[in-house]
Amino acid sequence: MSKSDYLENKLLDHIFGATVYTPPATLYIALYTSDPGDADAGTEVTGGSYARQAVANTPANWPNATNGQKSNANAIVFPQATASWGTVTHVGIRDALTGGNLLYSGALTTPRTVNNGDTFSFAATQLVIIED
Repeated sequence: MSKSDYLENKLLDHIFGATVYTPPATLYIALYTSDPGDADAGTEVTGGSYARQAVANTPANWPNATNGQKSNANAIVFPQATASWGTVTHVGIRDALTGGNLLYSGALTTPRTVNNGDTFSFAATQLVIIED
């Protein structure tokens, strides 16, 4: 996953300008049918009971990083689709339930078509954020 332009700027200002950046208390996992990229320009899934999934930003949900990597400690399960969501190709981590700012995004290892009645999820440790 890569940082968004928004987060890159916030972290640079935090480290090199003593401008405080306070991480969000809750992170929201979003699904995309096209790459949001660093500029947050992708197409997020809509309709069919889709909703970003809230994950409290705590060590219980996001254990300490190891070797420049961090991953989810618990499964992240989206609601059952009540209509086709299309082919999900990317995931994003955002700071708000709706709107807000993209923090990280990345391509799924294997895109997945979500049809009516399907449930999309990330198993524990499956959503990996890598810093290099």
